[in-house]
Amino acid sequence: MSAATTGTLERPLTYEEERGKPMPSMNHGRVQANLIGEFLRQREFSVYSELTLEIADINYTPDLCLYHREPADFRHDQMRRTEPPLLAVEIVSPTQGYQDFSKKVDAYFQHGVGSVWIVTPPIRNVTILLPGGEQKSFSERECATDPVLGVTADLGAVFS
Repeated sequence: MSAATTGTLERPLTYEEERGKPMPSMNHGRVQANLIGEFLRQREFSVYSELTLEIADINYTPDLCLYHREPADFRHDQMRRTEPPLLAVEIVSPTQGYQDFSKKVDAYFQHGVGSVWIVTPPIRNVTILLPGGEQKSFSERECATDPVLGVTADLGAVFS
């Protein structure tokens, strides 16, 4: 575990300090697990949860990332990826606001991420952001379809 120095006392980093993101809640975890299930149905993608992306010497950890399908290599693990994912998903935690995502989303697009899904559990909504500024929003009774990848998610299942 990492430690931070505060004056002369050392203390472990908090979850937020270590990962650069707020601690997830029960609803966050449930939605993330359900969204993984939806994405896994589409076999042409590999889905990663909490994978750190090293972008321009800054680490970002989206809740989920999708890459083209790749074989698993359990003997040679990776802690970070430098190549951008096709899709990054950020799930809003209770202590986060939209401004928390703005810089991240800009960095994702500047470095080749194809689309970003912002998932907002309290209002059961997914907004898909695209590099050119276009966005599409979907509610819990719809099937969200990414216009770049064609990946889909039944939001009734995601928010159940």
